[in-house]
Amino acid sequence: MSYGVKLFAGLFGSALFVIFIVGLSHSISVGFAGFSGGLPFMVIAIVVCSGALYDFWDECVRKK
Repeated sequence: MSYGVKLFAGLFGSALFVIFIVGLSHSISVGFAGFSGGLPFMVIAIVVCSGALYDFWDECVRKK
């Protein structure tokens, strides 16, 4: 796969994943799903999104 295609696909997929997780965390935090106190989920979401963004950088952006 060419560098441009890999970069675009990785950025698109990572952005979609992060937007979904942030929206899910927000809806849990405001009590939409019937839960109150979404801080533990928000911490987990931040760690998981950080890992996903690091993997995007490692696989698509960094020159090996």
